[in-house]
Amino acid sequence: MVSGIHHVTAVTRKVQANVDFYAGFLGMRLVKQTAGYEDATQLHLFYGDAAGTPGSLLTFLAWEDGAPGRAGYGQISEISLSIDPASIGYWLTRAMSFGLRSEGPADEFGEPVLRLKDPDNIILKLAGAKDLTSPAVWDGASIPVEHAIQRVRGATMLTEKPAESRSFLERHFGYRFRAKRGTIDRLVSQSGDVIDVRDARGFWSGAPGTGTVDHVAFRAPDEETLLSVRKALEATDASPTNMHDRKYFRSLYAREPGGTLVELATDKPGMTVDEEHAALGTKLFAPPEAITNLHDLKVVLPQFSMPGQPRINYRELPFVHRFYTPPDPDGSVFVLLHGSGGNETTLMPLLNKAAPRATLLGVRGRATEEGFPRWYKRITPFSFDQNDIKTEAEAFAAFIEGAVKSYGLDPQKVVYVGYSNGANLLNSLLYLHPNLVHKAVLLRSMPVLSDYPHADLKGTDLLVISGKTDAYGKYASELEERLKSSGATVDSDVIPGGHDLGDADVPIIQKWLLQRMGDDPPPLEQQAIKPKSEMFGQP
Repeated sequence: MVSGIHHVTAVTRKVQANVDFYAGFLGMRLVKQTAGYEDATQLHLFYGDAAGTPGSLLTFLAWEDGAPGRAGYGQISEISLSIDPASIGYWLTRAMSFGLRSEGPADEFGEPVLRLKDPDNIILKLAGAKDLTSPAVWDGASIPVEHAIQRVRGATMLTEKPAESRSFLERHFGYRFRAKRGTIDRLVSQSGDVIDVRDARGFWSGAPGTGTVDHVAFRAPDEETLLSVRKALEATDASPTNMHDRKYFRSLYAREPGGTLVELATDKPGMTVDEEHAALGTKLFAPPEAITNLHDLKVVLPQFSMPGQPRINYRELPFVHRFYTPPDPDGSVFVLLHGSGGNETTLMPLLNKAAPRATLLGVRGRATEEGFPRWYKRITPFSFDQNDIKTEAEAFAAFIEGAVKSYGLDPQKVVYVGYSNGANLLNSLLYLHPNLVHKAVLLRSMPVLSDYPHADLKGTDLLVISGKTDAYGKYASELEERLKSSGATVDSDVIPGGHDLGDADVPIIQKWLLQRMGDDPPPLEQQAIKPKSEMFGQP
C-alpha cells in the first residue's frame, strides 16, 4: 500500500543560498548530492533526517542563475515540515535572529503553523504536529534535538479540478479526506502526512523554473506496489511515464487531473546504497551513463560550501558569472567567454584540462539568439550589430573592473579565454577598452568591428588558434596581422579540425601558458571571505 510522502522536489536558482537555508537555518542534513538523472549537468541535492529516511526528504535541482518560474495551478505551492508544537517559539526567535521574515504562528486545521519563504521565495511552513516524528533525528546541526525538523508534514496542491485531484489521490495513493477549510480539502495518508488540495479556479497557471516545486513523490514500500499502481494508472489513462531506476529508489511519474506532476518512489534501496551513514552527503555521485564524465561534471556543476565554511561571496555584476575552484589552486585565474549557445560553464572542462590547478571564472553573455546566450547581436553569419558590440564591450569592461575590486583579481595576471563570438568580443575589447586585457587566448576568432580605433597593445600577449576547415578560419590571419601591427605579441596555431573545440586545442594552450606564465603562476589575492550566515544576520 502507498503510505504517504516520500519526498518533494523543487528548483533553486542559487545553490549556496539553498544550502545555507536548508542545512544552516533549518538544520536539515545534506544526505546526497548527485548529478541529475534527467540532465547530468544539473546538481541535485537531497536534505532529510540523519538517515535520509523516506518521508523526511526535500530535494532540489540547481538551475544556477536560471530563469524564475511562477507558482500557479498545476503545481505544489507550499511545503510544510513537522516540528514539535512546543518548538514554534524557538523557530520564531531563530527566524528573527537570521533576519528572516515570518508570518504567524497561525492555526491551520488545529495546528500552530509558522510560515516562511526560502531564498527562492518558495513558501515553507513549520507545522506543530506531534504525530509526525522522525526515526532518526539529525543531531549534527546547531539546533537542539527537541526543536529539530522531524519530517515532511505535507504539501499544498493548486488545482482547477479539485474534485478530480482529490479523487486521484484517494484512489491511487491512499489518501483519505479529513477536513475542509474554505477552498482547501485536507487529505491525510496512513503515515499521517497531508496533502491540502486547494481550489485554484480563477488563479493563474504555474510555469516551470527556479523558485517552483517540480513534483511531490509518494512512498511505495516495494516494487510490487509500484507495478500495481502503474497498472491502475494506465487503466484510468493517467499516462504515467516509464519506470525509472534512480539508484536510491525505483519510481514512475504521472500527472494528476489538475496538472501537478506526481511521482511514486520505493523506500529502498535508500540513501546508504553508495555511502556509509556517517558520510552521507559528502561526495558527488553521477548516474551510470555519466560516470565516465564525472571529472568534467565536477568542474561544471555549481560548487558550494557547508554553513560556516569559507566560500566566495558572489557580487552583483553586469554579467552572470561562476567560479570553479580546484582542490589545489595554484593562484592563476582564467576568465572564460563562451561561444554562441554556450554559457558560463561551457569552456570550463577544456580549460581545466589545459590548466588543472587554475581558478576558472566563467561569464555568460547577455545577448540572445533564438533564446540562447551570445555576446552581441549578429545580422548575418558574417555581419554584426556594431552598436551592440560596443555596448556589450563597455558592459564587459565594467564587469572586469567590478571583478577586480570584488574578488581581488590582479588585472595584469588574469588570462582571458574566448571562443567564437566570445573571442570576438575579446579582440574588440582590446581596441575599444585598451589596457584591460593583458593575456588572452582567442579560439576560432575573427575581426568583427567595422571600424577599429587606434590602440597601443604593446605588452599584450595573445594566442590565436584557428581551425583548418573552419568557415571563419580565413579571417584569422587578418586578425593576427591587425593585432601585431598594434603592438601585441601574437602566437598562432592551426588545428586540423573546424570551428568546434576539441582535445587538439589543449596542448597548444598548455605550451603557450608555460611560455607566458612559467611553472609558478602568481598567487591570487584572495578576498576576505565571511560565512554566508552573516548575510542572514545571525549573531
